[in-house]
Order: sequence, then C-alpha cells, then structure tokens
Amino acid sequence: MLESQVTLSAVRRRVAVLFFVVVIAVVALIGRLAWLQIFRSEKLYAAAWEQWNRSVPARSPRGSIYDREGRILAGSITVDTITALPAQVEDPPGTARALAPLLEMPEEELLERLTMERSSIYLKRKVPPEVSQEVRELDLPGIVFTPEGQRYYPNGSLASQLLGFVGMDEGLAGLESYYEKYLQGKEGYLLFPSDNLGRQIPHEVKRFVPPKEGMDLHLTVDETIQYIVERELARAMIEFQPKGALAIAADPKTGAILAAASKPDYDPMNYEEGEDYWALTPVTGSYEPGSTFKLVTLCAAVEEGLYNEKEHFYCRGFATVGGHNIRCWTGSGHGSITYLEAVESSCNPAFMQLGERLGAERLFGYIRAFGCGERSGIDYPGEGEGLIFEPEQVGPVELATSSFGQGISVTPLQQLMVVSAIANGGNLMKPYLVEKICNLEGKAVYEREPEIVRQVIAKSTADKVIWLMENVTLHGSAMNAAIEGYRIAAKTGTAEKVGAGGAYIGGEYIVSLVGFVPAEDPQIVLYVAVDGATRGVQWGSQIGAPIFKRIMTDVLNYLQVPPSKGEALPEAKPVKVPDLMGLSADEAAAKLETAGLMLRLVGEGQSIVNQTPKSGASVPRQTQIVVYLSDEENRSDQISLPDLRGFTMKEAGEVLTWLGLYLQAEGSGIAVEQNPSAGTPIEAGEAVEVLFEAPMER
Repeated sequence: MLESQVTLSAVRRRVAVLFFVVVIAVVALIGRLAWLQIFRSEKLYAAAWEQWNRSVPARSPRGSIYDREGRILAGSITVDTITALPAQVEDPPGTARALAPLLEMPEEELLERLTMERSSIYLKRKVPPEVSQEVRELDLPGIVFTPEGQRYYPNGSLASQLLGFVGMDEGLAGLESYYEKYLQGKEGYLLFPSDNLGRQIPHEVKRFVPPKEGMDLHLTVDETIQYIVERELARAMIEFQPKGALAIAADPKTGAILAAASKPDYDPMNYEEGEDYWALTPVTGSYEPGSTFKLVTLCAAVEEGLYNEKEHFYCRGFATVGGHNIRCWTGSGHGSITYLEAVESSCNPAFMQLGERLGAERLFGYIRAFGCGERSGIDYPGEGEGLIFEPEQVGPVELATSSFGQGISVTPLQQLMVVSAIANGGNLMKPYLVEKICNLEGKAVYEREPEIVRQVIAKSTADKVIWLMENVTLHGSAMNAAIEGYRIAAKTGTAEKVGAGGAYIGGEYIVSLVGFVPAEDPQIVLYVAVDGATRGVQWGSQIGAPIFKRIMTDVLNYLQVPPSKGEALPEAKPVKVPDLMGLSADEAAAKLETAGLMLRLVGEGQSIVNQTPKSGASVPRQTQIVVYLSDEENRSDQISLPDLRGFTMKEAGEVLTWLGLYLQAEGSGIAVEQNPSAGTPIEAGEAVEVLFEAPMER
C-alpha cells in the first residue's frame, strides 16, 4: 500500500513537471511567434520578398538644362534598354543568334551573358526605337525592356564645353558633371515574382516602379548670345587660321555669365572624338594677358592719386630696369607723349613707371584684390587659378613686367571680372552660371543672388578709368572696336606666348580685346582672344577688335539696347588711306592702327606690291585695306593662288581681279573652300571656284 502511494506520488510529480515543461514550451513558441509576427515581420517580409521577386533597374531621366529665357539646351528622351533574365531564356544559343545582328554584338558575347548565373543582365543599353521594336517583334522568352533616359542636345555643339556631356550613367564634364547630384534623379525598377531558380511565376503580375526624373538647371547663359559668340569664333578660325579662339561675356552688375566658348570644340553626342577640346578654356585656361592687364595698373595708379593724364612722358622705345632693357611694343618708341596718350597707345615704359610709383606691395595688393591669382569660385569644374608673383619673388624687373601684363598669368574669366568691376563702379562680383534649380513641379529649390566679393576701387576711380578706356576706343588701339551710336570702353592686348620650357615662342602671340557697352550704363562686358593666328598681323587691334565689334553689334540689337544718350559722340570723320606700297605687314599694321583702319593680307612675301583701296582714297573708319604681299625677285609668269578662306565675296573678287583671275562663286557668307587650293600655280585668265558659307554651318 505504501509502495503504491509512493509510485502514484512520483507519477504525479512527473506529470506536473511535464506539464510545466509543456507550458513553458508553448509559451516560448507563442512568444517566438509573436516576436516574428509583430517585431520582426517587416524585415522578414522584406527578405521573403527578395527571395520571391526579381527586379530589373530602370535608370532615371536626367533633369533638363535651360538658358535664361527657358530655351532647352540639354534634355532627355526615353529609350529602351534590352535586358536578359538568364533563368527564363529557353534557348540561349538561338536567342544569341537572333539578337546578334540587331544589337550589332558578337554572338559569343551575347551567349555568355545569356547563360550567366544572375537574375538579370544588360544586353544593350539605350538602343534606338527602331532596334527596340525589331527585338520586341521576336518575342523572345527571358528578354525584357526597361525605359531609360537618353541625353540629347538640340543645338549640337553649341555651348558643348560649357554644358559638358553624359556617359552611360553620369555627367562626365562641364555643368553635367558639376551639378550631377541635382540632375541625376532616382532609379526605378521592373519587379516580377519568381521561383527559387529565378524563373518568373506564371500568371503573376509584374510591377513597374518608374524612375524619378532629376531636377532642372536654369542658366544665366543666353542661347542667342552664345550663338552669336560661337558664330564669330568660328569665323575667326577660318579667317585667321589660329590654334584657338575664345570669348566670354557677362552682366557686369551681377557677375552672371551670358556666354562662354572656345574653338575648336566638340559634339557632346560624340564626345570621344573631341577629347582635346572638352575644357571651357575661358574658365580653365591661363596665360600671360598682355596689355589688357594694364587696366589693373591704371586703376591702382588712379586710386592712389599717382596718375595725371596731362603729365608728359618720354618713350624712347625701351626702359632700363635692373640692368635689363625692356622694350615698348613699337620698338622705335612714342617720343614725348602725355599719360592720356600713353593709355591710348598702350605704351609699356609709361606703365612701368606707374608700376614703379606704386611699388610692389601696393600694385600686387590691387592685383590680388581684383581676384587674380585665385579661383573665383564659379560653378564649373576645373577652374584655373593663374600665377602671380609672391612678395618675396618681386624684384624691379618683375614689378616692371607685371605692370604691363607680362611674366604673370591670369584666366580669361579673371580678366573679365576685373573689367566688370570697373564697369559696375568698383565691385568685384562672383561669377556664376546657374541662376536657379527647379524640381519636377517647377518650384525653385535653389536660387542664386548676385554676390559682391569686395569693393576694390572707388566709383570715382572706376568712372575715370571708363573715360580713359573710351579714349582708347575713340583715338587709340581699340578704334576698330567702335560701334556707331554707342559709347564703348575697351582695351586691346597682344601677349607673347610662353612655351613648355618657360621661354617665349618667337612669332606667336595671343591677341585680345576686352570692353563693355554702353560706357555710361554697361549692359554687357566681353573678352575675346585669338591664340597663335597664322594669317594676318597678330595685333589686338587687327584681330580682337573686329571680332569684338561684330559680336557686340548683334548682341546690342538682340538685347534692344538703345544708343548712347547725353554727351554727343564725336563724329566719325573719313580717313585718308596711307600709301602702304613697299612696306612690310607689321609696318603697314602700325600705320593703319593709328588711322583706325584694318588690314587684310593676301599672298606670301616680305613687302606689299598692291593695295585696295588705293592710297589717298577717303574712306570711313574701320575700312579694311586689302594688300598683296610678294617678293619682286621671285615673281614669275605663273601665279601662286592665295588662300581666300575667310574673305567676303567682294574681297575675294578684288584679289582675283588683281591677279588677272576670275571668281566663280557659290553660296553666300565667307569663303570656306576653293578650287584650285591655295598655293597652286595657275595661269592668268583662269577661273577660281570659291564656296561661301556661314561659319556655323561648317
């Protein structure tokens, strides 16, 4: 009896323990279930979703880029990308064979991709619509299509260096690169349910999550002004046959860039072919500025009370500094002149004396205050910095050469902002290219306001320098930049080029002109430069000035800027053409510059043997005098046909008439091709075929 009671008690204890264990196990299971269902549900569901579903990415269309008037400069169109889902491809060899000719890809490469152990793989991205349609018609299992944005530039190469270009997925140059995070948008995807082998589950619904388009850029650049600038640079490349040409324009009151370009350039849709020309030289490049930099020395001297336009100076053709003779550009010297005439004629020794009066500390203080030697912070990648002497590097020679723009280097943008500061009354502005950034709804998420970096000179100083720059246009080296009815402030420059070893390259120059219009209320400031012209004389007055005038004339008409008011402009009196016969090209250029005339060279040789108009003729200022160069001792019965590229139809006809030849013209504009080619020996009385076109059509 006792034994049975003990056994029963043991059984009860075991049952109780078992019950307790079971309860604990059930509670634990319920707790675990609750943990998984309540606290871990989202994460586990997401993991399961990843196992059940496969996705194919859909790249986002980039935001568009507009000019300041809302005209599109860069946009995106939607095209198909062809993608394979290897697990769903039923016949890889047959699929590769069918796709190879359509996608223009090797069959072996396609087969390799179709058999990869991946859920999806690109076959070819951003295919033309007609190719996509042909592939769709094949209805191949495992081949799907996802939309992507394809960049396009409606104006071709216009502003290509400024805009940059886009690779397969991102901006790689220019504004496309600088503003990538705003333009790129957000990726979408095509989602479909699949089994554990990655095969799509039949009758299940695919889901497409569309990509989100990037934001839009609204630039300060004006498409029409950009076109005018590029058209004239293209003409300069034909007319003067240089290594390069550039121009940059801005609103001097705000620092907003209105146009910027250099030639040669490239097509952003075929950017691989123009790798040498990707950079926007007006922003990224730097070189010795030459006489346009004299404006900095002039501003400093006027501000410090060290300049008097009535004071006399004697230029003997050079100045001796630190044991070195530093010459004036004339060689023979200007003789006795006033400081006003020194500015008008761009006399180097006179500016060296101004630099000596200022001293190194004050002169270089103004140079740096104007922003030279440092980046401006413009919103463009790869901005140049220039090179200015450090205080410990400046001796008498460095001070002298810096005062007239030699021995230092600046960027065209820095030159532009110096002159903008003069034009707006003395304030250095921060340049910028993007005015605002807008989201998909068109709401501005960022707007740029003009920013004054610092006041460099007083308004009274700026007004005095503007008056002096006007005199350069009226009586000095910038006469060929004058536009009837407008007061123009300008300055020319001709700078020797520095080679790779630091030595100057004989016979190679960068010629330039910078100025603004109207002088009494500046609306636009423009800097133009031509690098290494191989035709014509390399003077700023003969190359930079006419380019400046042509650009500004059309820009003023486009902007509807009224003619200058107030004080009457001096009447442009006719000029008597000097006798150029027997002179060299440089001697002729010096004579014509002081007369406000332009020079066009034809032929090869050391001296002028013909000219039109003839000497003594009374012509308006800026008339082009065409001269023929030859060496009398080398003349023969056969004529060596001159290079007519860049000539107008009238000019080409006059030159050929001199030579006893006939013009057979086709088209209109300027000469771009000729047959026979330049240098071909030709008999008198024969016809020469010349094709004329507008420069931007090339």
